[in-house]
Amino acid sequence: MDYNFYHKKFQSALDEIPKKKFDDAGLQLAVDAVLESIVLKIYKPGWSSDLQSPLNALSRIFFSVWISDQSIAEGRIYYNIHAFKLRHLKGYKIASRSFAEVFRHEFLNHQKDWPNVEVKYGPLTLMQGWIELREDNIHSDLLLLAKNFLKSSPLIDETLQRYKVTK
Repeated sequence: MDYNFYHKKFQSALDEIPKKKFDDAGLQLAVDAVLESIVLKIYKPGWSSDLQSPLNALSRIFFSVWISDQSIAEGRIYYNIHAFKLRHLKGYKIASRSFAEVFRHEFLNHQKDWPNVEVKYGPLTLMQGWIELREDNIHSDLLLLAKNFLKSSPLIDETLQRYKVTK
């Protein structure tokens, strides 16, 4: 895989994402190389156990879109929402399986917006799907996935609210 080529494509898309809408929703974005993939991640620091380093926190929820040698061979770009070790998320009392079930139930109302999406995973992957890899359209495809996540992201906040510890 030509990491430089795909990093530039992903970064170019990130640079075009309307930041104000994401800022207003409390969402942050980053492009990185992770596990031999180029990844666009969208997250809220409050969805992690470490506000200073939310992408590396022990407990965290984030949306990612990635490309790798394997996905290129398959002609796909993958996306998903991960929820890692939610029992360590401060201010909440969460059982990961319960959280995943509640989120997925509510996600059914948004599923039509997500191409080739599945929710039949363990509790770490709340949903996962793919789009066809079209090198000339990577930019617009990433913008569309980011826009879809912006619309769906309140589901995470609503689901978390159910598990908030009250004093």
